[in-house]
Amino acid sequence: MRQDPFGNQGQQPTRRRGGLRLWVLLLFAGYAAFYWFSNRTTDPLTGEKVVIDKSISPEDEKALGLQAYQEILQQERPIDQNSQEAREVRGIAQRLIAKIPEVEDALAAQHGLQANHIEKSFDWAVTVLQSDQANAFCLPGGKMAVYTGLLPIAQNANAVAIVMGHEISHALLRHGAQRMTEQKLAQMGQMAGAMSGMDQSQMQAVMSIYGYGRALPYARKQETQADEMGLMLAAAACYDPHEAVPLWQRMEQVAGSGGQPEFASTHPNPGTRIQALQALMPKAMAYQQKFCPQGQGAAAGTQ
Repeated sequence: MRQDPFGNQGQQPTRRRGGLRLWVLLLFAGYAAFYWFSNRTTDPLTGEKVVIDKSISPEDEKALGLQAYQEILQQERPIDQNSQEAREVRGIAQRLIAKIPEVEDALAAQHGLQANHIEKSFDWAVTVLQSDQANAFCLPGGKMAVYTGLLPIAQNANAVAIVMGHEISHALLRHGAQRMTEQKLAQMGQMAGAMSGMDQSQMQAVMSIYGYGRALPYARKQETQADEMGLMLAAAACYDPHEAVPLWQRMEQVAGSGGQPEFASTHPNPGTRIQALQALMPKAMAYQQKFCPQGQGAAAGTQ
């Protein structure tokens, strides 16, 4: 090995490694940018640009949703389908589902666009699961569940409709496909870091920055979108949108003060949600006046 008269024998390989790392990162960044722009489209229901991998079709989402639903039903215990609670929840779901086409068309028209109506291919089903969880979900393809723990907190059918409208909106807005696409982009970043020679602590730091700077705000934005569309669905189906505010006040009481700060959570905190929902009330009431049959009032309470 030829000696450097200045004694810097080790610097040249270090420079080579640094240059290689930079090239690897640049190549991955270029591919990620290509992937991001080539899969970017406008969501007609929100008017915003979203990134959904074109290889993920609504039918693919539907198949994944069905698989997840079947697995959940094997693990959880559904209540009697003929019980009063189950009948009431199914009735709420039916009223919300009936209003989806009109609400989607109205939301898309606000942005000068046409709704895709992916719900036409959904195989709707709703189950009430015996659990203390105050929760509900709607998977891609229309498979829904409401946990019995939600019902005493909701207190009435209006609040249950608002929660179910929110969950249905996640499926209609294809939030699952968007999250899968985001995960693929994150995996690209992890591969780039590993191949460029980053050590574990550097990778953790980068992923932490990504989480707080991109992934968590993105998830909170999806929740806000589902809140808005869900409120419009509930209002159009003749449920009282004003019940959203006391619902989230009760949710906040149940959660207590030990939760994560908003910046570290996938969901907006109840206070933020309440403020946003209050601002949406005029729009929700306009949807109710437009789509709720004249003379049909809000639903009776569900206990």
